[in-house]
Amino acid sequence: MLTMTAIHAAYGKSEALHGIDLTIGAGEVVCLIGRNGVGKSSTMKAIVREQITVTAGEVVFDGAPLTGLAPFEIIRRGVGYVPENRRVFASLSVLENLRVPRPVTATDRRRWTLDEVFALFPQLYDYRHRTAGVMSGGEQQMLSIARSLLTQPKLLLLDEPHEGLAPKVAEEVVDAIVALKREGVSMLISEQALNTIRRCADRVHVVDRGMTVWNGTVAGFYEDPEIARKYLMVQ
Repeated sequence: MLTMTAIHAAYGKSEALHGIDLTIGAGEVVCLIGRNGVGKSSTMKAIVREQITVTAGEVVFDGAPLTGLAPFEIIRRGVGYVPENRRVFASLSVLENLRVPRPVTATDRRRWTLDEVFALFPQLYDYRHRTAGVMSGGEQQMLSIARSLLTQPKLLLLDEPHEGLAPKVAEEVVDAIVALKREGVSMLISEQALNTIRRCADRVHVVDRGMTVWNGTVAGFYEDPEIARKYLMVQ
């Protein structure tokens, strides 16, 4: 579904990625792991071409290169993106936020409805008339994921989906990710929490200093605790 080959990317003249190789298959959940500041968010931005310039390498999605496309065009092709800072429209209600995505007419995608995202996140239904800006961080994260699903993505990118959330709320977000996995949603998740990796991932790609340094199955990741110790500083 998605392949990144030898990706180099930069913010202006500052290179952030120095050789990212990554693959995601249809229906697969891949966790992109590493310490803060090593290039996980930059890898996701390189896919959707947001605030970063790909200077070398190629990103191919659904059989076609993404070279030269604007971020909105990549989203329209079927890449859903939930950034770390959520970016809800603070002055709009939950319902108004969810009505922002333009309808997609493609027939080869799982089509999400308002009722389905409310079933996934019942709190959003309860707060559907509430202004998004007064919601908690966890509620805004749920809203951001729900809004992205309504773009009818073939692939969903989740950047640190429970960063900064209270433990109970973070667990609710992970529960929703597990539910999406059962639905067959392909996902790339930027992650550091071992529990999320264990519950959600099919495969793991480890990033360090802007490069892919290891990739393999979740079983292979847990069979070698040195990987987590070295790249996540987990003892």
